[in-house]
Amino acid sequence: MGLAKLQRKLDRLPKVAKDQIQTKMAEAADEIVAMMKSLVPVLKEPDARRRAGALRDSIGWTWGKAPKGSMVVATLKGAGVGGDLTITVFAGSRDKSRGPDDAYYVAWVEFGTKKMKAQPFFYVSWRANRKPAARKVRKAVRDAARQVARGQ
Repeated sequence: MGLAKLQRKLDRLPKVAKDQIQTKMAEAADEIVAMMKSLVPVLKEPDARRRAGALRDSIGWTWGKAPKGSMVVATLKGAGVGGDLTITVFAGSRDKSRGPDDAYYVAWVEFGTKKMKAQPFFYVSWRANRKPAARKVRKAVRDAARQVARGQ
């Protein structure tokens, strides 16, 4: 009887863990994106080729792969619960049909050019939030295991 009960608890673990890990991964991605958006420079002078805030508005995250043409900062992977637990944090785009909203210059802003100094916002945010994000995911795994062990 005790072995069957343990097996039922172990069968529930992946579902509970996946739900909790997804929630914590989304929270961590939101924090990284918020920091990036707060650090990214916004165009101050009017320019017909670019819209003020286009680069800031292009920053985001998604489950799975990033949109085509965007610069990927990192992928957060869940703690071995499933292959679908991958978040990609991205910025910029390479889509000429978007006109002045096309933030193709993301790498130039992040790393600088010969004539323009770098204004890092992308990798700085990732490095500052990488360890706290990993801690959140590990804690979600532990909490899920405890929750299943308690029978909740």
